[in-house]
Amino acid sequence: MTPSTTPGAAADTATTATEKLDRRILAIGGVIVLGAIMAMLDITVVNVALDQLIIEFDTTLATMQWVATGYTLALATVIPLSGWAADRYGAKRIYLTAVVLFAAGSALAGTAWSAESLILFRVLQGMGGGMLLPLSMTLLVGAAGPARIGRVMAVLGIAMQLGPIIGPVLGGWLVDDVSWRAIFFVNVPVGLLTLVLGAKVLPADRPRPAEKLDVLGLVLLSPGLAALIYGLAQVPAHGGFGAPAVYLPAGAGAVLVAAFLVHAARTPNGLIDLKLFGNRGFSVAAVTMVLFMIAVFGSMLLFPLYFQQVRGQGALQAGLLIVPQGIGMMIIMPIAGRLVDRGHAARIVPLGIVLVIGVVAVLTQLTDTTPYWMIGVALFVLGLAMGMVGMPNMSIALKTLRPQDIARGSTSLTIIQQSAAAVGTATLSVVLTHQVTDRLAPVLARLGAQAPDGAEALDSASISELPEQVRRLLAAPLAEAYAATFTWALLLLVLALVSALCLPKDGSTAAAPATAPSEPEQPPAS
Repeated sequence: MTPSTTPGAAADTATTATEKLDRRILAIGGVIVLGAIMAMLDITVVNVALDQLIIEFDTTLATMQWVATGYTLALATVIPLSGWAADRYGAKRIYLTAVVLFAAGSALAGTAWSAESLILFRVLQGMGGGMLLPLSMTLLVGAAGPARIGRVMAVLGIAMQLGPIIGPVLGGWLVDDVSWRAIFFVNVPVGLLTLVLGAKVLPADRPRPAEKLDVLGLVLLSPGLAALIYGLAQVPAHGGFGAPAVYLPAGAGAVLVAAFLVHAARTPNGLIDLKLFGNRGFSVAAVTMVLFMIAVFGSMLLFPLYFQQVRGQGALQAGLLIVPQGIGMMIIMPIAGRLVDRGHAARIVPLGIVLVIGVVAVLTQLTDTTPYWMIGVALFVLGLAMGMVGMPNMSIALKTLRPQDIARGSTSLTIIQQSAAAVGTATLSVVLTHQVTDRLAPVLARLGAQAPDGAEALDSASISELPEQVRRLLAAPLAEAYAATFTWALLLLVLALVSALCLPKDGSTAAAPATAPSEPEQPPAS
Protein backbone atom coordinates (compact mmCIF):
# COMPACT_ATOMS: atom_id res chain seq x y z
CA MET A 1 0.00 0.00 0.00
CA THR A 2 1.24 3.47 -0.83
CA PRO A 3 1.34 6.01 1.99
CA SER A 4 -1.46 7.97 0.41
CA THR A 5 -3.85 5.03 0.71
CA THR A 6 -3.12 3.94 4.27
CA PRO A 7 -5.80 4.64 6.90
CA GLY A 8 -3.29 6.58 9.02
CA ALA A 9 -2.34 8.80 6.10
CA ALA A 10 -5.98 9.38 5.28
CA ALA A 11 -6.62 10.41 8.89
CA ASP A 12 -3.63 12.76 8.81
CA THR A 13 -4.91 14.31 5.61
CA ALA A 14 -8.36 14.79 7.12
CA THR A 15 -6.88 16.32 10.26
CA THR A 16 -4.74 18.71 8.20
CA ALA A 17 -7.78 19.76 6.21
CA THR A 18 -9.72 20.31 9.41
CA GLU A 19 -6.94 22.41 10.94
CA LYS A 20 -6.58 24.69 7.91
CA LEU A 21 -8.10 28.13 8.27
CA ASP A 22 -10.53 28.62 5.38
CA ARG A 23 -11.45 31.96 3.84
CA ARG A 24 -14.35 32.51 6.22
CA ILE A 25 -12.15 32.03 9.30
CA LEU A 26 -9.45 34.27 7.84
CA ALA A 27 -12.03 36.99 7.20
CA ILE A 28 -13.29 36.74 10.78
CA GLY A 29 -9.70 36.75 12.01
CA GLY A 30 -8.96 39.88 9.98
CA VAL A 31 -11.81 41.78 11.62
CA ILE A 32 -10.84 40.53 15.08
CA VAL A 33 -7.18 41.48 14.61
CA LEU A 34 -8.22 44.94 13.43
CA GLY A 35 -10.17 45.50 16.64
CA ALA A 36 -7.55 43.86 18.87
CA ILE A 37 -4.69 45.93 17.43
CA MET A 38 -6.77 49.06 18.02
CA ALA A 39 -7.18 48.14 21.70
CA MET A 40 -3.58 46.96 22.16
CA LEU A 41 -2.10 50.08 20.56
CA ASP A 42 -3.99 52.30 22.96
CA ILE A 43 -2.40 50.60 25.97
CA THR A 44 1.06 51.66 24.79
CA VAL A 45 0.48 54.69 22.57
CA VAL A 46 -0.39 57.11 25.38
CA ASN A 47 2.78 56.65 27.45
CA VAL A 48 4.91 58.60 24.97
CA ALA A 49 2.35 61.43 24.95
CA LEU A 50 2.24 61.94 28.74
CA ASP A 51 4.94 64.62 28.77
CA GLN A 52 3.09 66.64 26.11
CA LEU A 53 -0.24 66.13 27.90
CA ILE A 54 1.26 67.42 31.17
CA ILE A 55 2.34 70.59 29.36
CA GLU A 56 -0.90 70.95 27.39
CA PHE A 57 -3.13 70.85 30.47
CA ASP A 58 -0.65 72.56 32.82
CA THR A 59 -0.80 69.77 35.37
CA THR A 60 1.51 67.23 37.01
CA LEU A 61 2.49 63.64 36.41
CA ALA A 62 0.56 62.57 39.54
CA THR A 63 -2.62 63.80 37.85
CA MET A 64 -1.90 62.90 34.25
CA GLN A 65 -0.89 59.30 35.01
CA TRP A 66 -4.63 58.70 35.49
CA VAL A 67 -4.89 58.78 31.70
CA ALA A 68 -3.15 55.40 31.85
CA THR A 69 -4.42 54.23 35.25
CA GLY A 70 -8.08 55.02 34.54
CA TYR A 71 -7.91 53.12 31.24
CA THR A 72 -6.37 50.07 32.92
CA LEU A 73 -8.87 50.07 35.80
CA ALA A 74 -11.71 50.23 33.28
CA LEU A 75 -10.22 47.20 31.52
CA ALA A 76 -10.25 45.27 34.79
CA THR A 77 -13.86 46.28 35.50
CA VAL A 78 -15.42 45.08 32.25
CA ILE A 79 -13.54 41.79 31.80
CA PRO A 80 -16.10 39.77 33.82
CA LEU A 81 -18.92 41.89 32.41
CA SER A 82 -17.93 40.95 28.84
CA GLY A 83 -18.24 37.21 29.46
CA TRP A 84 -21.63 37.55 31.15
CA ALA A 85 -22.96 39.91 28.46
CA ALA A 86 -21.73 37.65 25.63
CA ASP A 87 -23.68 34.73 27.10
CA ARG A 88 -26.73 36.85 27.80
CA TYR A 89 -26.95 38.88 24.57
CA GLY A 90 -24.60 37.17 22.10
CA ALA A 91 -20.86 37.63 21.51
CA LYS A 92 -21.23 39.40 18.15
CA ARG A 93 -23.66 41.97 19.47
CA ILE A 94 -21.50 42.77 22.52
CA TYR A 95 -18.32 42.87 20.41
CA LEU A 96 -19.83 45.47 18.08
CA THR A 97 -21.06 47.41 21.12
CA ALA A 98 -17.50 47.37 22.48
CA VAL A 99 -16.18 48.75 19.19
CA VAL A 100 -18.72 51.59 19.37
CA LEU A 101 -17.73 52.36 22.98
CA PHE A 102 -14.05 52.36 22.12
CA ALA A 103 -14.45 54.57 19.04
CA ALA A 104 -16.75 56.97 20.90
CA GLY A 105 -14.34 57.16 23.83
CA SER A 106 -11.49 57.84 21.40
CA ALA A 107 -13.38 60.62 19.63
CA LEU A 108 -14.30 62.26 22.94
CA ALA A 109 -10.73 61.94 24.27
CA GLY A 110 -9.50 63.74 21.16
CA THR A 111 -11.76 66.69 21.99
CA ALA A 112 -10.82 66.81 25.72
CA TRP A 113 -10.60 70.33 27.16
CA SER A 114 -9.06 69.47 30.54
CA ALA A 115 -7.13 66.74 32.31
CA GLU A 116 -10.31 65.62 34.08
CA SER A 117 -12.32 65.32 30.87
CA LEU A 118 -9.51 63.37 29.21
CA ILE A 119 -9.34 60.93 32.12
CA LEU A 120 -13.12 60.44 32.04
CA PHE A 121 -13.12 59.73 28.29
CA ARG A 122 -10.18 57.35 28.69
CA VAL A 123 -12.28 55.36 31.18
CA LEU A 124 -15.03 55.09 28.56
CA GLN A 125 -12.44 54.05 26.00
CA GLY A 126 -11.08 51.43 28.43
CA MET A 127 -14.53 49.95 28.91
CA GLY A 128 -14.72 49.28 25.18
CA GLY A 129 -11.12 48.06 24.96
CA GLY A 130 -11.55 45.74 27.93
CA MET A 131 -14.40 43.91 26.22
CA LEU A 132 -12.69 43.72 22.82
CA LEU A 133 -9.81 41.44 23.83
CA PRO A 134 -11.70 38.63 25.63
CA LEU A 135 -14.55 38.70 23.09
CA SER A 136 -12.01 38.42 20.27
CA MET A 137 -10.92 35.05 21.60
CA THR A 138 -14.53 33.93 22.15
CA LEU A 139 -15.53 34.74 18.57
CA LEU A 140 -12.42 33.23 16.99
CA VAL A 141 -12.54 29.97 18.92
CA GLY A 142 -16.28 29.68 18.37
CA ALA A 143 -15.87 30.09 14.61
CA ALA A 144 -12.77 27.91 14.18
CA GLY A 145 -13.57 25.09 16.60
CA PRO A 146 -11.30 23.38 19.14
CA ALA A 147 -9.19 21.59 16.51
CA ARG A 148 -7.80 24.91 15.26
CA ILE A 149 -7.26 26.76 18.55
CA GLY A 150 -3.47 26.86 18.02
CA ARG A 151 -3.78 28.57 14.65
CA VAL A 152 -6.44 30.91 15.99
CA MET A 153 -4.12 31.90 18.87
CA ALA A 154 -1.43 32.67 16.32
CA VAL A 155 -3.81 35.02 14.48
CA LEU A 156 -4.69 36.89 17.66
CA GLY A 157 -1.01 36.87 18.64
CA ILE A 158 -0.34 39.25 15.73
CA ALA A 159 -2.06 42.01 17.69
CA MET A 160 -0.35 41.07 20.95
CA GLN A 161 3.09 41.15 19.35
CA LEU A 162 2.72 44.22 17.14
CA GLY A 163 1.09 46.45 19.78
CA PRO A 164 4.19 47.01 21.96
CA ILE A 165 6.30 47.77 18.85
CA ILE A 166 3.98 49.95 16.77
CA GLY A 167 2.24 51.76 19.66
CA PRO A 168 5.11 53.91 21.00
CA VAL A 169 6.36 54.78 17.49
CA LEU A 170 2.92 55.68 16.14
CA GLY A 171 2.13 57.69 19.27
CA GLY A 172 5.44 59.53 19.12
CA TRP A 173 5.06 60.42 15.44
CA LEU A 174 1.51 61.69 15.90
CA VAL A 175 2.44 63.78 18.95
CA ASP A 176 5.49 65.33 17.27
CA ASP A 177 4.23 65.85 13.73
CA VAL A 178 0.44 66.06 14.02
CA SER A 179 -1.10 66.61 17.48
CA TRP A 180 -1.60 64.73 20.71
CA ARG A 181 -5.30 64.66 19.81
CA ALA A 182 -4.47 62.54 16.76
CA ILE A 183 -3.46 59.56 18.93
CA PHE A 184 -7.15 59.30 19.85
CA PHE A 185 -8.78 60.45 16.60
CA VAL A 186 -6.86 57.79 14.62
CA ASN A 187 -8.99 55.12 16.30
CA VAL A 188 -12.24 56.53 14.94
CA PRO A 189 -11.90 55.46 11.26
CA VAL A 190 -10.39 52.13 12.32
CA GLY A 191 -13.31 51.60 14.68
CA LEU A 192 -15.86 52.46 12.00
CA LEU A 193 -14.19 50.06 9.55
CA THR A 194 -14.17 47.31 12.20
CA LEU A 195 -17.84 47.99 12.93
CA VAL A 196 -18.91 47.77 9.26
CA LEU A 197 -16.83 44.67 8.49
CA GLY A 198 -17.80 43.03 11.78
CA ALA A 199 -21.51 43.45 11.09
CA LYS A 200 -21.04 41.64 7.77
CA VAL A 201 -18.42 39.02 8.59
CA LEU A 202 -18.77 37.97 12.24
CA PRO A 203 -21.04 34.96 12.74
CA ALA A 204 -24.32 35.52 14.54
CA ASP A 205 -24.70 33.55 17.75
CA ARG A 206 -27.72 32.70 19.84
CA PRO A 207 -27.90 34.20 23.35
CA ARG A 208 -28.16 31.66 26.16
CA PRO A 209 -28.90 31.89 29.88
CA ALA A 210 -25.96 33.22 31.90
CA GLU A 211 -25.17 33.00 35.59
CA LYS A 212 -26.03 36.02 37.71
CA LEU A 213 -23.61 38.92 37.37
CA ASP A 214 -21.91 40.05 40.59
CA VAL A 215 -23.08 43.66 40.34
CA LEU A 216 -22.24 44.48 43.95
CA GLY A 217 -18.70 43.20 43.43
CA LEU A 218 -18.29 45.49 40.43
CA VAL A 219 -19.62 48.47 42.40
CA LEU A 220 -17.24 47.82 45.30
CA LEU A 221 -13.95 46.77 43.66
CA SER A 222 -13.23 49.21 40.85
CA PRO A 223 -14.32 52.44 42.61
CA GLY A 224 -12.54 51.20 45.73
CA LEU A 225 -9.27 50.72 43.91
CA ALA A 226 -9.66 54.07 42.14
CA ALA A 227 -10.30 55.95 45.41
CA LEU A 228 -7.43 54.18 47.18
CA ILE A 229 -4.96 54.92 44.37
CA TYR A 230 -6.19 58.52 44.06
CA GLY A 231 -5.67 59.16 47.78
CA LEU A 232 -2.16 57.71 47.75
CA ALA A 233 -1.34 59.76 44.63
CA GLN A 234 -2.01 62.94 46.62
CA VAL A 235 0.75 62.21 49.15
CA PRO A 236 3.59 64.12 47.37
CA ALA A 237 1.46 67.22 46.82
CA HIS A 238 0.35 67.38 50.48
CA GLY A 239 3.59 66.30 52.17
CA GLY A 240 2.31 63.15 53.86
CA PHE A 241 -0.71 61.12 54.89
CA GLY A 242 -2.15 63.66 57.34
CA ALA A 243 -4.00 65.81 54.79
CA PRO A 244 -7.75 65.22 54.26
CA ALA A 245 -7.11 65.08 50.49
CA VAL A 246 -5.03 61.97 51.19
CA TYR A 247 -6.71 60.04 53.97
CA LEU A 248 -10.35 60.64 53.00
CA PRO A 249 -10.25 59.07 49.49
CA ALA A 250 -7.63 56.49 50.51
CA GLY A 251 -9.66 55.50 53.59
CA ALA A 252 -12.90 55.28 51.61
CA GLY A 253 -11.16 53.18 48.97
CA ALA A 254 -9.70 50.84 51.59
CA VAL A 255 -13.15 50.37 53.14
CA LEU A 256 -14.68 49.56 49.72
CA VAL A 257 -11.94 47.06 48.88
CA ALA A 258 -12.29 45.42 52.31
CA ALA A 259 -16.07 45.26 51.80
CA PHE A 260 -15.49 43.63 48.42
CA LEU A 261 -13.30 40.94 50.00
CA VAL A 262 -15.97 40.17 52.61
CA HIS A 263 -18.65 40.09 49.90
CA ALA A 264 -16.56 37.89 47.57
CA ALA A 265 -15.91 35.38 50.36
CA ARG A 266 -19.67 34.94 50.84
CA THR A 267 -20.79 34.99 47.20
CA PRO A 268 -20.85 31.75 45.14
CA ASN A 269 -20.36 33.55 41.80
CA GLY A 270 -18.26 36.47 42.99
CA LEU A 271 -16.26 38.71 40.67
CA ILE A 272 -13.08 37.13 42.04
CA ASP A 273 -13.50 33.61 43.39
CA LEU A 274 -11.60 33.80 46.69
CA LYS A 275 -12.05 30.05 47.27
CA LEU A 276 -9.49 29.45 44.54
CA PHE A 277 -6.84 30.96 46.80
CA GLY A 278 -7.15 27.91 49.03
CA ASN A 279 -5.05 26.27 46.31
CA ARG A 280 -1.42 26.98 47.20
CA GLY A 281 -0.14 26.92 43.63
CA PHE A 282 -2.81 29.34 42.44
CA SER A 283 -2.15 31.70 45.36
CA VAL A 284 1.61 31.75 44.83
CA ALA A 285 1.18 32.42 41.10
CA ALA A 286 -1.28 35.25 41.84
CA VAL A 287 1.10 36.89 44.35
CA THR A 288 3.97 36.57 41.87
CA MET A 289 1.83 38.19 39.19
CA VAL A 290 0.78 41.12 41.39
CA LEU A 291 4.33 41.99 42.47
CA PHE A 292 5.70 41.58 38.95
CA MET A 293 2.96 43.63 37.27
CA ILE A 294 3.23 46.52 39.74
CA ALA A 295 6.99 46.75 39.19
CA VAL A 296 7.09 46.23 35.41
CA PHE A 297 4.04 48.25 34.34
CA GLY A 298 5.11 51.09 36.57
CA SER A 299 8.56 50.99 35.00
CA MET A 300 7.11 51.05 31.49
CA LEU A 301 5.63 54.46 32.29
CA LEU A 302 9.07 55.81 33.25
CA PHE A 303 11.02 55.10 30.07
CA PRO A 304 9.38 57.57 27.66
CA LEU A 305 9.36 60.27 30.36
CA TYR A 306 13.07 59.72 31.01
CA PHE A 307 13.92 60.04 27.33
CA GLN A 308 11.90 63.25 26.98
CA GLN A 309 12.52 65.02 30.28
CA VAL A 310 16.12 64.00 31.01
CA ARG A 311 17.57 63.46 27.54
CA GLY A 312 15.51 66.10 25.72
CA GLN A 313 14.21 63.70 23.04
CA GLY A 314 10.95 64.25 21.17
CA ALA A 315 8.01 61.90 21.46
CA LEU A 316 8.89 60.07 18.22
CA GLN A 317 12.49 59.51 19.29
CA ALA A 318 11.27 58.28 22.68
CA GLY A 319 8.92 55.84 20.94
CA LEU A 320 11.70 54.51 18.73
CA LEU A 321 14.01 54.07 21.70
CA ILE A 322 11.38 51.86 23.40
CA VAL A 323 11.03 49.53 20.37
CA PRO A 324 13.68 47.00 21.57
CA GLN A 325 11.35 46.01 24.39
CA GLY A 326 8.60 45.07 21.93
CA ILE A 327 11.05 43.16 19.75
CA GLY A 328 12.22 41.16 22.76
CA MET A 329 8.62 40.21 23.61
CA MET A 330 7.87 39.26 20.00
CA ILE A 331 10.89 36.94 19.85
CA ILE A 332 10.31 35.16 23.16
CA MET A 333 6.53 34.62 23.13
CA PRO A 334 6.42 31.62 20.74
CA ILE A 335 9.50 30.09 22.41
CA ALA A 336 7.96 30.51 25.87
CA GLY A 337 4.74 28.92 24.62
CA ARG A 338 6.61 25.80 23.48
CA LEU A 339 8.53 25.58 26.77
CA VAL A 340 5.28 25.84 28.74
CA ASP A 341 3.77 23.02 26.66
CA ARG A 342 6.78 20.87 27.58
CA GLY A 343 6.28 21.48 31.31
CA HIS A 344 9.06 24.01 31.93
CA ALA A 345 6.90 26.94 33.10
CA ALA A 346 8.07 26.77 36.72
CA ARG A 347 11.68 27.06 35.53
CA ILE A 348 11.35 29.94 33.10
CA VAL A 349 9.24 32.21 35.37
CA PRO A 350 11.98 32.63 38.03
CA LEU A 351 14.58 32.95 35.28
CA GLY A 352 12.55 35.73 33.66
CA ILE A 353 12.25 37.57 36.96
CA VAL A 354 16.02 37.23 37.52
CA LEU A 355 16.57 38.86 34.11
CA VAL A 356 14.22 41.73 35.01
CA ILE A 357 16.03 42.18 38.33
CA GLY A 358 19.30 42.45 36.42
CA VAL A 359 17.83 45.03 34.05
CA VAL A 360 16.29 47.16 36.80
CA ALA A 361 19.49 46.92 38.86
CA VAL A 362 21.29 48.51 35.90
CA LEU A 363 18.58 51.18 35.65
CA THR A 364 19.07 52.14 39.31
CA GLN A 365 22.45 53.50 38.13
CA LEU A 366 20.86 55.56 35.36
CA THR A 367 22.39 58.97 34.66
CA ASP A 368 21.81 61.75 32.19
CA THR A 369 24.66 60.38 30.05
CA THR A 370 23.97 56.63 30.11
CA PRO A 371 24.65 55.37 26.55
CA TYR A 372 21.53 54.76 24.50
CA TRP A 373 22.82 51.37 23.35
CA MET A 374 23.02 50.23 26.98
CA ILE A 375 19.42 51.31 27.64
CA GLY A 376 18.36 49.62 24.39
CA VAL A 377 19.96 46.33 25.46
CA ALA A 378 18.28 46.64 28.87
CA LEU A 379 14.89 47.20 27.22
CA PHE A 380 15.38 44.25 24.87
CA VAL A 381 16.19 41.96 27.80
CA LEU A 382 13.20 43.39 29.68
CA GLY A 383 10.96 42.42 26.75
CA LEU A 384 12.38 38.91 26.75
CA ALA A 385 11.81 38.60 30.48
CA MET A 386 8.22 39.88 30.31
CA GLY A 387 7.40 37.14 27.81
CA MET A 388 9.01 34.58 30.09
CA VAL A 389 6.92 35.55 33.12
CA GLY A 390 3.41 36.69 32.15
CA MET A 391 1.87 33.84 30.17
CA PRO A 392 3.88 30.99 31.79
CA ASN A 393 2.95 32.20 35.29
CA MET A 394 -0.76 32.27 34.38
CA SER A 395 -0.39 28.82 32.86
CA ILE A 396 1.00 27.50 36.16
CA ALA A 397 -1.89 29.04 38.09
CA LEU A 398 -4.56 27.53 35.83
CA LYS A 399 -2.96 24.09 35.72
CA THR A 400 -3.28 23.82 39.48
CA LEU A 401 -7.07 24.13 39.27
CA ARG A 402 -9.78 21.55 38.66
CA PRO A 403 -11.19 21.70 35.10
CA GLN A 404 -14.50 23.14 36.30
CA ASP A 405 -12.64 26.01 38.06
CA ILE A 406 -10.45 27.08 35.14
CA ALA A 407 -12.88 29.58 33.60
CA ARG A 408 -13.42 31.42 36.91
CA GLY A 409 -9.70 31.21 37.68
CA SER A 410 -8.81 32.77 34.34
CA THR A 411 -11.26 35.64 34.89
CA SER A 412 -10.03 36.22 38.43
CA LEU A 413 -6.38 36.26 37.35
CA THR A 414 -7.07 38.69 34.51
CA ILE A 415 -8.85 41.10 36.87
CA ILE A 416 -5.96 40.84 39.35
CA GLN A 417 -3.43 41.36 36.55
CA GLN A 418 -5.07 44.51 35.19
CA SER A 419 -5.66 45.92 38.68
CA ALA A 420 -1.99 45.37 39.57
CA ALA A 421 -0.95 47.12 36.35
CA ALA A 422 -3.08 50.13 37.32
CA VAL A 423 -1.61 50.17 40.84
CA GLY A 424 1.91 49.95 39.40
CA THR A 425 1.39 52.87 37.02
CA ALA A 426 0.01 55.05 39.81
CA THR A 427 2.52 53.97 42.46
CA LEU A 428 5.72 54.57 40.51
CA SER A 429 4.43 57.86 39.10
CA VAL A 430 3.83 59.04 42.69
CA VAL A 431 7.30 57.86 43.72
CA LEU A 432 8.83 59.64 40.73
CA THR A 433 7.00 62.88 41.52
CA HIS A 434 8.30 62.76 45.10
CA GLN A 435 11.86 61.97 43.99
CA VAL A 436 11.86 64.77 41.40
CA THR A 437 10.62 67.30 43.96
CA ASP A 438 13.31 66.31 46.49
CA ARG A 439 16.21 66.33 44.06
CA LEU A 440 15.29 69.49 42.18
CA ALA A 441 14.65 71.56 45.31
CA PRO A 442 18.32 72.41 46.09
CA VAL A 443 19.12 73.06 42.43
CA LEU A 444 16.13 75.35 42.04
CA ALA A 445 17.09 77.16 45.23
CA ARG A 446 20.45 77.99 43.67
CA LEU A 447 18.84 78.98 40.38
CA GLY A 448 16.17 81.03 42.13
CA ALA A 449 18.46 83.94 42.89
CA GLN A 450 19.35 84.31 39.22
CA ALA A 451 15.94 83.04 38.02
CA PRO A 452 16.99 82.30 34.43
CA ASP A 453 13.95 82.30 32.18
CA GLY A 454 11.48 81.62 34.95
CA ALA A 455 13.29 78.63 36.40
CA GLU A 456 12.16 79.69 39.87
CA ALA A 457 8.63 78.52 38.99
CA LEU A 458 9.74 75.18 37.69
CA ASP A 459 7.90 72.02 38.67
CA SER A 460 8.01 68.52 37.20
CA ALA A 461 5.30 69.48 34.70
CA SER A 462 7.33 71.99 32.75
CA ILE A 463 10.82 70.51 32.52
CA SER A 464 10.80 69.87 28.79
CA GLU A 465 9.74 73.47 28.09
CA LEU A 466 12.88 74.99 29.64
CA PRO A 467 15.70 76.54 27.66
CA GLU A 468 18.47 74.09 26.81
CA GLN A 469 21.05 75.53 29.22
CA VAL A 470 18.65 75.30 32.19
CA ARG A 471 17.52 71.80 31.26
CA ARG A 472 21.14 70.66 31.20
CA LEU A 473 21.63 71.90 34.77
CA LEU A 474 18.61 69.88 35.85
CA ALA A 475 19.35 66.73 33.82
CA ALA A 476 21.66 65.10 36.40
CA PRO A 477 19.34 65.46 39.44
CA LEU A 478 16.39 64.41 37.27
CA ALA A 479 18.25 61.25 36.24
CA GLU A 480 18.94 60.57 39.92
CA ALA A 481 15.19 60.80 40.58
CA TYR A 482 14.44 58.21 37.89
CA ALA A 483 17.22 55.92 39.18
CA ALA A 484 15.82 56.14 42.73
CA THR A 485 12.34 55.31 41.44
CA PHE A 486 13.66 52.18 39.73
CA THR A 487 15.03 51.14 43.15
CA TRP A 488 11.45 50.76 44.39
CA ALA A 489 10.64 48.56 41.40
CA LEU A 490 13.74 46.49 42.18
CA LEU A 491 12.51 45.79 45.73
CA LEU A 492 9.15 44.58 44.40
CA LEU A 493 10.88 42.31 41.88
CA VAL A 494 13.04 40.71 44.58
CA LEU A 495 9.83 39.86 46.46
CA ALA A 496 8.34 38.51 43.20
CA LEU A 497 11.38 36.24 42.78
CA VAL A 498 10.96 34.86 46.31
CA SER A 499 7.32 34.09 45.46
CA ALA A 500 8.22 32.57 42.08
CA LEU A 501 10.69 30.17 43.68
CA CYS A 502 7.71 28.70 45.58
CA LEU A 503 5.76 27.91 42.42
CA PRO A 504 4.83 24.22 41.99
CA LYS A 505 7.58 22.59 39.96
CA ASP A 506 5.35 20.49 37.73
CA GLY A 507 2.68 23.16 37.20
CA SER A 508 -0.09 20.76 38.22
CA THR A 509 -0.42 21.02 41.96
CA ALA A 510 -2.88 18.44 43.16
CA ALA A 511 -5.89 19.64 41.21
CA ALA A 512 -8.87 17.63 42.26
CA PRO A 513 -10.27 15.42 39.50
CA ALA A 514 -13.19 16.73 37.53
CA THR A 515 -15.24 13.68 38.42
CA ALA A 516 -15.00 14.32 42.15
CA PRO A 517 -15.59 18.01 42.73
CA SER A 518 -16.99 17.42 46.19
CA GLU A 519 -13.75 15.97 47.53
CA PRO A 520 -11.50 18.37 49.40
CA GLU A 521 -8.38 19.49 47.60
CA GLN A 522 -5.21 17.68 48.56
CA PRO A 523 -2.28 19.72 49.78
CA PRO A 524 0.26 20.54 47.09
CA ALA A 525 3.02 18.07 46.51
CA SER A 526 6.32 19.14 47.95
